[in-house]
Amino acid sequence: QVQLVESGGSLVQPGGSLRLACAASGIIFHNHVMGWYRQAPGKQRELVASIASGGTTNYADSVKGRFTISRDNAKTTGYLQMNSLKPEDTAVYYCNYHIVMGGLVSDYWGQGTQVTVSS
Repeated sequence: QVQLVESGGSLVQPGGSLRLACAASGIIFHNHVMGWYRQAPGKQRELVASIASGGTTNYADSVKGRFTISRDNAKTTGYLQMNSLKPEDTAVYYCNYHIVMGGLVSDYWGQGTQVTVSS
């Protein structure tokens, strides 16, 4: 079992920066994809960034060049560094661990953390 706890969400002015963290506990699988999603009211949840076990990263076009996804050496904590924040980045941000093992797919989600970008 995996439990994810997110932190770092806050109110920030446009152009500011925030760093989100996702701490994982329980059974940690090496072969996984960790991702950050976000969801604004009335909108579908969207993938913001992801990083695979081998280190390959992917970003939504809307955040390329501004956001950076990373994880610690033990892969127990994931991060999302957000720079040059815009009002349209306002959303609840969720951490996700996607695991495929023995043909079974498992997804674990954090509780979400609110990011508000406003002057």
